[in-house]
Amino acid sequence: MRVSKSLCNFRSVSWKVLAAVLAVSLATLLAGCSKKAAPAAAPAMQAMPVLVQPVTLTGVPSTESYVATIKSRRSATMQPQVDGNLTKILVKSGDAVKAGAVLIEIDPAKQEATVAAQQATEQQLRAVYQYNETDLLRQSQLYKDGIISKQAYDQAMQAFANSKAALDSAVAQTRTQREQLAYYQIRAPFDGIVGDIPVHLGDYVTSTTTLTTVDEAKDLEAYIYVPTERAAEARTGLAVDLLDANGAVLAHTGLDFVSPEVDNNLQGILVKAPVPKASQQLRNGQILNARITWGTAQTPTVPVLAVTRIGDESFVYVAEAQGAGYTAHLVPVKLGEPVGNLYPVLGGLNVGDRVVLSGTQFLQEGMPVVPMQAPGPAEHAAH
Repeated sequence: MRVSKSLCNFRSVSWKVLAAVLAVSLATLLAGCSKKAAPAAAPAMQAMPVLVQPVTLTGVPSTESYVATIKSRRSATMQPQVDGNLTKILVKSGDAVKAGAVLIEIDPAKQEATVAAQQATEQQLRAVYQYNETDLLRQSQLYKDGIISKQAYDQAMQAFANSKAALDSAVAQTRTQREQLAYYQIRAPFDGIVGDIPVHLGDYVTSTTTLTTVDEAKDLEAYIYVPTERAAEARTGLAVDLLDANGAVLAHTGLDFVSPEVDNNLQGILVKAPVPKASQQLRNGQILNARITWGTAQTPTVPVLAVTRIGDESFVYVAEAQGAGYTAHLVPVKLGEPVGNLYPVLGGLNVGDRVVLSGTQFLQEGMPVVPMQAPGPAEHAAH
């Protein structure tokens, strides 16, 4: 019985010792694992060298664009002066024609018959005139010889005068009817370009029918209507750029006419600018944009290279001082129309702000940077 009791006490003590050893080992293991799980400290972000340029004031033209219509100083709408059917159309739209060139012919048969009848009448009256002229000579001699009375002589003279007047009238009418034949040929009034021809062979036309137009290819003008609030600023000599649909400049010119009156329908003021003769691509009736330069103002500008587009918004990175260094700060900006390689700044920046020109695609908000002054002023063209 004593042996069994001692054995039990031994086992109890052994289990207690083993449990203590296991507890110590587990604590050591857990401590080692916790040390391994601790993250290593991240290295500091290295500053990125970038080119910067300060926002400066630049003389920027103050411009506005308006719709303009090109018109020729000489433009003719061709309408017939006689009625009839068209027998010939000798030109097509866009043809260049010389002054006097026949464009369209109207059937002259009816008028030719009238001329022929008038010529026959003239010949009859000429024969009467010639007979009365001969008879007057004979009656005059008889009267001198005392063979006939003065009354008979006066009657011969009256007959001669009547026949002469009738002949002169017939000659004039023949000439008039022959001249009417010219109206059956529609001729170009001056050198120009043929416009649209809405009629066709065989059409019956009257004096109200539009046959075509002829526009002089030179001496074109741009008709521009500007708002009445610009009336005080509108003056001759202001620079004007004529632009196509894509904004490309077609011609440089200047105002040479400012209307003293306001157009009641458009509530605008008509101004005109001559089209340079070298601008062959412009045509009468063409509609385009005209950009008028009203003046020049000192405006903050940034180079085009500094601008980043995100969606429909414009941004620039600015190098801002922070502590002993600089960081990149993304700033939303409002910009005007580009002038050369510069954008006018309408909002978001101040003069002196240093905008980043290089490496903008690699920058992030708050990234440390090392500003380096750009080697020279940004190239720009202020027209």
